[in-house]
Amino acid sequence: MSPGKQDDGRPVVPCVGAIVHDRAHRLLLIRRGREPSRGLWSVPGGRVEPGESLAEAVEREVLEETGLQVRAGREVGRVRIDAGAAVYDVVDLACALLHDDGVPRAGDDATEAVFADAATLAGLSCTPRLVETLGGWGVLPD
Repeated sequence: MSPGKQDDGRPVVPCVGAIVHDRAHRLLLIRRGREPSRGLWSVPGGRVEPGESLAEAVEREVLEETGLQVRAGREVGRVRIDAGAAVYDVVDLACALLHDDGVPRAGDDATEAVFADAATLAGLSCTPRLVETLGGWGVLPD
């Protein structure tokens, strides 16, 4: 996937996000260690590297940010995030854990990683519109 340009000339950066649930239907979340939204909670994800498919990118990002291995599945939804100098075009994919007993551990640009149930999620400071978007897609944790 290669970046494009908006009509106003700003770059459009292809990105992925991972929707990962464990057996208890808790949602995998990471605390962002870099901008945009540093310090806020979101789903694992990041930029698609040159030559990568969406599936390859999301599997790599989850492994780098949480230490967990997943298999990418269907597209769940898509959002565009205006970050001023660039626009991030994020495709969120449903991902299946390859090992159900894995415990997430933060790595790369994530400072924390957890499986969150609905009550835990309600107490976290999340990236803008994350909870509303995931709710609209029907993928919030139980």
